[in-house]
Amino acid sequence: MVKVKNFFKKVGLWFKNHAPTKRRLIQVYAALLTNANLKGFIDGKIYTGNLASGGSGGTKNLCVPGLNCYSCPGAVGACPLGALQDSLANSDTTVPYYILGILGLFGLICARTICGFFCPVGLGQELLYKIKTPKLKKSRYTRLLSYLKYVLLVVLVIAIPLIYHGIPAFCKYICPAGTFGGAGGLLTHPSNAGYFDQLGYLFTWKFALLVGFIIACIFIYRCFCRFFCPLGAIYGFFNKIALLGVKLDKRKCVDCGLCIQTCKMDIKHVGDHECINCGDCIPVCPTQAISWKGSKLVLAGLTVGLNESEEEEAQAPVLAALAAGGADAAVPAGSGNATVTAVMPENIEQPATEEKPRLTVEKRIKRRAFWLQFGAWAAAIAVLVSALVYYNFIYKEQGGGLSDGIYSVGDICPDFTFDTVYDTAGGKDENGSIIESVGLSDLTGKDAVTVINFWYTLCDPCIAELPDFNKIKQDYGERVNVVVVHINNGASDNSIQKRIDGLGWSDWGLTFVHDDLNDSLFAKLGGKNICPMTVILDREGEITFNFTGNLSEKTYEGMPLLDYEVEQALGK
Repeated sequence: MVKVKNFFKKVGLWFKNHAPTKRRLIQVYAALLTNANLKGFIDGKIYTGNLASGGSGGTKNLCVPGLNCYSCPGAVGACPLGALQDSLANSDTTVPYYILGILGLFGLICARTICGFFCPVGLGQELLYKIKTPKLKKSRYTRLLSYLKYVLLVVLVIAIPLIYHGIPAFCKYICPAGTFGGAGGLLTHPSNAGYFDQLGYLFTWKFALLVGFIIACIFIYRCFCRFFCPLGAIYGFFNKIALLGVKLDKRKCVDCGLCIQTCKMDIKHVGDHECINCGDCIPVCPTQAISWKGSKLVLAGLTVGLNESEEEEAQAPVLAALAAGGADAAVPAGSGNATVTAVMPENIEQPATEEKPRLTVEKRIKRRAFWLQFGAWAAAIAVLVSALVYYNFIYKEQGGGLSDGIYSVGDICPDFTFDTVYDTAGGKDENGSIIESVGLSDLTGKDAVTVINFWYTLCDPCIAELPDFNKIKQDYGERVNVVVVHINNGASDNSIQKRIDGLGWSDWGLTFVHDDLNDSLFAKLGGKNICPMTVILDREGEITFNFTGNLSEKTYEGMPLLDYEVEQALGK
């Protein structure tokens, strides 16, 4: 009996010693909340926010605080860094107030506390660093290298998107979150196996970078976060003025340097632009000079209802607990805007007097602190459970009219109408005026077949194959209608027009249109997450061919596949 008791005691002690910290729990919570669409990993599709019952965008129109790829199958929001690049690339002469305001709001409230608590990429890096290997210690060289992310911010996030409209350079050439969450999350799904033939040198480069980042993070604490992440660079500008984070009381500081030695980031002092506000420095400070910013807001809530003498008496031990307990005594809690909570230590004694009520001040504060913390976690868990239920069981993506929502070969194409807003030769009438719209009824019922190609400005395979569609139009003339549909990825019509002009497509006989129905036809015809996609309709509007991928290198019976399928549709 004693042995069994000792066994359970050892097991309990092991769990106590290995229990995750509150910061780790918050990191896991934030990663789950921002990637609540778990069914996306099962069906290989991303959440777009287009409801089957109408409406569009959903929470994908909102930015999450941390780095989280828009194209990740689980993502329920937009990445702020990707949104910034996209808005700058499509801004023209308009300042992107919305995304700048969102980043400013996140920065003023949390700053790099987001890096330490809410960023899924930060969590992944910390877990990799736990692998037992020799570690590279920080030095003046790593400190110097930490400024690289500011260079990447200026060049790849700001300059290139502004100069070369439509190119979010950091997302396209560097970001490992996009490679891992976006490409990795989609390409590993069996239903998307056909997309592998679209991978080129760019994906090879980004995959090699991802592998490099993963290996580096095993040996270097938060390697990507410290040296390469422009989002952390943006939040770093707000660290000194943010509402939440860590702060140093210089009156108490004795310059012992323990906080700098404990910190794994490249900080020069507590709370500077490299500090991620993890709170690890709080318990090591011998003079309790480091504490949480925003703690007075909590104290005000905990001491409501006390008289002035009781309030002053209550605040002293709570502040001591905040300073001594570190990240586990006072941490940001919750799913969005962080709230600092405090737990009173057991050994703090309050002087008792005959005038005090039955409950001492200490017990009253402890009780309020417990219920404040309990309420914060209960609300956070309720939000997470609600999100998981909604995205995985209630939300339905916009689809077509069939039972499975998809129109395939042999079906009559669903009706559609596209806006023709681009100045191209194929989108003009006999008088040279731009045709306002083109619909299914305008294309079918005549002696011509219709080729519909879905593309977007950043899709390299799309751009590579479009000359073949121009050749088809030149070869077959009025016998073939070619409609090139730019799917809705947030790009403005002006930036798309500039892309068309820059590629020399304005004089082609193709009809360039924009799907203002939020990719509804794309989804109805089986489109998932990747372009290009090509659909061919016969004279009556029946779907005769549907293919996702680059057609320029595909052949059948000695003919280019596109030519062969057009011939088959004309011969019906």
